[in-house]
Amino acid sequence: MGVLGLLAGLAIACDGAAGSGPDPDPSRSGSGIAVMAALGDSITAGFASCLAPVPCPRNSWSTGDGTRVDSHYRRLRKTDPGLRGRNHAAGNARADALAGQAREAVRDGARYVTVLIGANDACRGRIEDMTPTETFRRQIDEGLAVLKPTAARVLVVSLPDIYRVWEIAHTSQVAVKAWSLGACPALLANPTSTARADEDRRRAFADRVDEYNAQLAAACKAYGPRCRSDGGAAHRVAFGVDMLAAQDFFHPNGSGQNALAKATFAGEPTW
Repeated sequence: MGVLGLLAGLAIACDGAAGSGPDPDPSRSGSGIAVMAALGDSITAGFASCLAPVPCPRNSWSTGDGTRVDSHYRRLRKTDPGLRGRNHAAGNARADALAGQAREAVRDGARYVTVLIGANDACRGRIEDMTPTETFRRQIDEGLAVLKPTAARVLVVSLPDIYRVWEIAHTSQVAVKAWSLGACPALLANPTSTARADEDRRRAFADRVDEYNAQLAAACKAYGPRCRSDGGAAHRVAFGVDMLAAQDFFHPNGSGQNALAKATFAGEPTW
């Protein structure tokens, strides 16, 4: 089998249908949620958490239905076996894609929606290319506004500490080589440099992620009582190198996805 055929096979093995689990059976539903939906980017799509650098939604911290990750979906199905999951996260999605994903969740009839987005707004070519904080907030508000007329409970999750990826792995030759393929250049360009300009760039990157997280929490508060912020729980996850995908030393692997699921799960969404 050629390389392209092998990757295609791995993609099929790692990927899956947009949904997780069987169609809901209302008679078996404990919470009445019936459908949950995940919105976001490559993190929530489980990118590189299987055997190949492709999306692997079965390992998603949110709607994953595989056995490696005790996702929100799997946790909720313990008391709600009729629950169905839909994952609308897209690899290159930025905050301006949230409204479109939210419309898909509305079409699903989702009553529990997780939102984790912003890494691609930060991971641009240069600091000046990053989405301005004001624009980011407006786009988050637009996405949440699509969900507000529904009865959906929304969990807005903070961005993980992307700066920590550089901190824990910049001394690894393997990681540095992987990053040279273009992973998050605003942070990871010249990763071994100690020049003042590079150190300032990394700090500016971390500061912008902090700004995004503050606006995510504020947007959730503005949404109203049906939205809950994770209170920075995802950002506080202390990722180690062993929690990063070996393919790119950037995305969470199965262990990293599990850590995100554990940190952000707030129990049955009854708020």
